[in-house]
Amino acid sequence: MVTKLGVVMDPIATINPKKDSTLAMMLAAQDKGWEIYHIEQSGLYIQEGQVYTYRHHVKVFDDPQQWYEIIESQHLPISNLNAVLMRKDPPFDMEYVYSTYLLEMAELAGTPVLNRPGSIRDCNEKLFALQFAHCCPPHTVSRDPSILRKFHEAHGNVIYKPLDGMGGTSIFHVKPEDSNLSVIIETLTNHGRQQAMAQKYIPEIKNGDTRILLINGEAVPFGLARVPASGESRGNLAAGGEGIGRELNDRDHWICQQVGPALREKGLYFVGIDIIGDYLTEINVTCPTCIRELDNAFDLNIAGSYMNFIEQEILSS
Repeated sequence: MVTKLGVVMDPIATINPKKDSTLAMMLAAQDKGWEIYHIEQSGLYIQEGQVYTYRHHVKVFDDPQQWYEIIESQHLPISNLNAVLMRKDPPFDMEYVYSTYLLEMAELAGTPVLNRPGSIRDCNEKLFALQFAHCCPPHTVSRDPSILRKFHEAHGNVIYKPLDGMGGTSIFHVKPEDSNLSVIIETLTNHGRQQAMAQKYIPEIKNGDTRILLINGEAVPFGLARVPASGESRGNLAAGGEGIGRELNDRDHWICQQVGPALREKGLYFVGIDIIGDYLTEINVTCPTCIRELDNAFDLNIAGSYMNFIEQEILSS
């Protein structure tokens, strides 16, 4: 019997096929002889208590000019898929939350969903990292402007960011005597109405913010250091950073060992953690990327390893 894999993601026509990690996963699944079904958020729905999908059976290609072909489109119960990947990009808005509820219903009815929908919903990518405070830089999270200002007074050189940001958006580097501190805090907290994060500035960001991928809590032995562009304090590729592959060091492995057991327990099977210098800064659970860059730099097959894990540990159980 052919394995049928559903993939909840952005419209496949809009992705960047050279860099897209979800496409890499689809190609790896297809290499195993699996059938691939593309599902958008709008294609998830409930009918008489059962989760259905409007899905597109696709064939995928490692070709930047034509990376997919739709074979057939159908309305069918999600239960006749062997597994589903939740690979929708943020923003993590209420529509994203609703999608996790629907996928959680499917999971409870017996269809494996990776990552586990409830854990995606519960594990904010910035706050979840703080459960491993011994791995993190000095930090505070508050909506109280006085608390956020005192943190700056204590540390002088601080990064402020929203809890729901992505791709380096709305990240502020506030240096000592910065006259913009008040307006930055007002903007991020919406005048004290929403929580924001402050972290002590880590000067090693000049050498890159390293993305490390973990499959079922085990680290890929190489990471992608995203080095900020000149004049920038953000290493995100979306903010113009340059990706440089590097082998993990002892501190990287130690941080992965601290985080790995919790990822396995929560069913967060494919995760990207971000490390600057000696510190964990974020745990990305929604739609981690950088597969293609690391594969190209080190002749890896990360998506293939992930599909092997799904086959051996999820589908066989």
